[in-house]
Amino acid sequence: MTSARSIRPRTGLRRLGVAATALGTLLLGLAAAPPTVSAATAGAHGAEKAAASTPAAINGQLAVCGTKLCNKYGNPIQLRGMSSHGTQWYSQCLTGGSLDALAKDWNADVLRVSTYVQEDGYETDPRKYTDLAHSLIEQATARGMYVIVDWHMLDPGDPHHNLARAKTFFTEIAKRHGSKTNLLYEIANEPSGVSWSRIKSYAEQLIPVIRAKDAETPVLVGTRAWSSFGVSEGANESEVVSHPVNAANIMYTFHFYAYSHREEYLNTLSRAADKLPVFVTEFGTQNYAGEGANDFTMTKKYLDLMAAKKISWVNWNFSDDERSGAVFKPGTCAAGGSWTGTGSLKPAGVWIRDRIRTADSFPTS
Repeated sequence: MTSARSIRPRTGLRRLGVAATALGTLLLGLAAAPPTVSAATAGAHGAEKAAASTPAAINGQLAVCGTKLCNKYGNPIQLRGMSSHGTQWYSQCLTGGSLDALAKDWNADVLRVSTYVQEDGYETDPRKYTDLAHSLIEQATARGMYVIVDWHMLDPGDPHHNLARAKTFFTEIAKRHGSKTNLLYEIANEPSGVSWSRIKSYAEQLIPVIRAKDAETPVLVGTRAWSSFGVSEGANESEVVSHPVNAANIMYTFHFYAYSHREEYLNTLSRAADKLPVFVTEFGTQNYAGEGANDFTMTKKYLDLMAAKKISWVNWNFSDDERSGAVFKPGTCAAGGSWTGTGSLKPAGVWIRDRIRTADSFPTS
């Protein structure tokens, strides 16, 4: 997505038993009395129960099955959640309080952590932004959410420009977090100005590097023309269908902004999802720059389609950027919230929160 500084071109319950013996009435009475449970123990049990009901605990390790994203039971699921804005600008919007709200008030399944490569991001201080990604992965994990580790390349649009950096970044991420069951790796945010074969080549060089450290986590591959399956540059999904990436357990990404991207994009998404595993890792209710008026009617068409076809989605973005696509009103993050409810939300935030809160009923049998 567009940066904060520039506009994108087109785009078990434990049971306690007390053994009673015939030692007298007193002991029998004691055995019959309910065990006393301390407040601390009760609190711990409550936390265990809550953790067991989180999206990541219910679904476990995800995998691509056919054209769907499936849980540990082999059943297709739909994840719904939010993307951060660039962590180099809006880390103050990703606090313990805001992430608590995202997990518990919004009932989000997934957080996309957007590590910009350029635009004052990763390339300026790889250690800083890798450590920030580590921290956010751990915080989202602690709250039972899935995490999309987003390598947010945008300009230049050729992913090969950042291939060496991507290998370094994802090697460390996969080495540290590969044993987790709540990750997805998004390896190229929005390629543009290059052919599908160029993007495919990038993916086929990077994915083996990730697999050397993590054999199970699904990998999300960006598509041509700002992850539009080429529609923004006059193509369509057929090039990916005909020449898929030579790797297993992968999905392809699609991005849309409903005010700008109309039926041609919607129809492309529908066709592609019938032939390819697709994850919408970014969308907005506004124009392609994530600003201007909201088109909730068109957005609902997309959401209805994605619900019907079990296409997971992430909305842009969980920040207080001045644009209409940022869910919080300006100044919210600097003030430390408030994070829950709708008082601090812009209209798009109110609308999308309502849609995230109506979670998928994850099938476990």
